Amino acid sequence: MSETNVVIIGSGPSGAAAAILLAKMGWRVVIVERETFPRDRPGETLHPGIEPLLEQLGVAAQILSADFLRHEGNWVKWSSESTFVPFGADERGKWRGFQAWRSHFDAILQNQAIELGVEIRQPCRALHPVVRENRIVGVETSDGFLPSSFIIDAAGSGHWLAKQLTLPIQTYSPRLIAYYGYASGDCPIRDDAPAIVADKSGWTWTARVRPQLYQWTRLFFANETIEKNWLPEEFQGLIPKGKIGAADVTWRVVPACAGLGYFIVGDAAAVLDPASSHGVLKAIMSGMMAAHLIIQMVNKGAIELQAIQAYRQWLNNWFGQDLAKLRELYGTLPHPPDWI
Repeated sequence: MSETNVVIIGSGPSGAAAAILLAKMGWRVVIVERETFPRDRPGETLHPGIEPLLEQLGVAAQILSADFLRHEGNWVKWSSESTFVPFGADERGKWRGFQAWRSHFDAILQNQAIELGVEIRQPCRALHPVVRENRIVGVETSDGFLPSSFIIDAAGSGHWLAKQLTLPIQTYSPRLIAYYGYASGDCPIRDDAPAIVADKSGWTWTARVRPQLYQWTRLFFANETIEKNWLPEEFQGLIPKGKIGAADVTWRVVPACAGLGYFIVGDAAAVLDPASSHGVLKAIMSGMMAAHLIIQMVNKGAIELQAIQAYRQWLNNWFGQDLAKLRELYGTLPHPPDWI
């Protein structure tokens, strides 16, 4: 087998975005994905700022024709009053976000990668990176060894590569779990725009994601568990659909998110809870940034150590700014968590 240029662990938005840009430049890319898609993920709202990135990836037309629900902002009840917060507007009109169905959104990105020649091995498990002379040179997988010039860890919040390399993972909150689920029926007050509502113990996000199908996310500030078949107050009378899921959204970052032969992107690099918003946007941007830097190093002779430092600085600065904004946001609550 000829040498693989890049191996990407994970085929979610960050991994697919990196794969698309690299494949456009003629690179040989293999994605290793352990899960069988489709899969549910909390936080399916896409900020309108994602549209220019979708155009760069060549999937804007597919997204616009996917019939995802659109909305012009979100309802926010952080204290006593509920306020509508619009995304903004320009000379072309009001900005609108997408209430994307994640399995469909992920499939659009994956199909674009495949059309460009990316190989997706699925289901396939990444077992461990192969390191020679302090540089990652490939990945041992359940399908065998894959040599590579670079690997990109886009495998999500389990921090696969950071744990394999024993890289420090810095945390900035106690353990936080976001529970999420779905309910079917009719909830007219939630049909036009999503809402986030805070209370003494946490916050709840609600949104319509498909006709007669609604999604909710609940985060407790303390380590509380959720009742079986729990539903937000506004969804009382609706029918719970499927099992309640959970995601670890403890605030954390991998400072050494790039090194010799590797980049770490998306939730594998940094996690904040969904109240920070823009999660999918950040994932795609980090994947694209890693791909751009790899292309710069190989095609234009950029110095690898400088590219590594540039990516680390970019991602850590971004995380730090979002962390400060999230702390400020929680600090405005009538009953902010005592760990802020």
